[in-house]
Amino acid sequence: MFKKILIFILILIGVTFVTFSITKALPGDPVLNLVGERAQPEVIDKLRKELGINKDVFSQYFSYVKLLARGEFGRSYYTNRKVFDDLLKKFPNTLMLSLTAMIIAVPSGMFLGFICAWKKDKWIDKLFSFITLMGLSIPVFWGGLVIMLLFSLKFKLFPPSGTGNFKFIFLPALTLSIPAMSMLSRVTKTTLIDIFGMPYINTARSKGISEIKVNLIHVTKNALIPIITVIGLDFASYINGAVLTETIFGWDGIGRFIMEGILKRDYPVIMGCVIIGTFAFVIINTLVDLIYHFIDPRVSMYEIKG
Repeated sequence: MFKKILIFILILIGVTFVTFSITKALPGDPVLNLVGERAQPEVIDKLRKELGINKDVFSQYFSYVKLLARGEFGRSYYTNRKVFDDLLKKFPNTLMLSLTAMIIAVPSGMFLGFICAWKKDKWIDKLFSFITLMGLSIPVFWGGLVIMLLFSLKFKLFPPSGTGNFKFIFLPALTLSIPAMSMLSRVTKTTLIDIFGMPYINTARSKGISEIKVNLIHVTKNALIPIITVIGLDFASYINGAVLTETIFGWDGIGRFIMEGILKRDYPVIMGCVIIGTFAFVIINTLVDLIYHFIDPRVSMYEIKG
């Protein structure tokens, strides 16, 4: 446990420093965005001093680390609200969007993968493999626009943007789920094909065990670990990378919040979103490790011995 806490602290330090440095290197000036380019130099210098961005990058970074040590993320340059308070309002929306996308992606991806493995090299396998390849190849922003065009503008089944109930969340969740569903399908197919050819599977079948029991007890258990790995990575990527999807559909979450921060050069907002994303990534990976241990305790034992 101590080792994991130490690794998390090092990851947090590395991520914050790299993000802070890249953010500061971006073209644009948050002060000029606030007051305009025609403002008096005295006004600009005074505002830079008030915001603390008149110092060198390292001094600004250490000042921000001190702020984090007090449990604060700073205030937005534009709204003057505490970034942490805004994150608390927006994070549940991103979490709800991510969960909905996973509810769509996981069963459909596993089902497609099972069908492809069961009907290997048949026409249905080739059809689903082509569909999943397309799902992985299509950019998220383009897929989102097509989905919006079809389901919202043409058939008028769902609203094109906004934050709210199922009608608002379905289209962005569907957009997010397509790449994850496609990847999960291909991983499930590959894993199942490998397991189907294992000697212990043939031995179980030769003993007269029914096909249902073979699939449920032997195949499913051994296939779960790589599948759960993909699910965990996809879920973490949703929370950290739903920027384009939330922006396209006007979903008021972390992704849209950080996009607005980048466009406005609102450094506290950008850093706050990155830190929350890092926390979420570490927590999700810890949960995946716990699930590993539940499925097969030998995984954790091996890691401890190593």
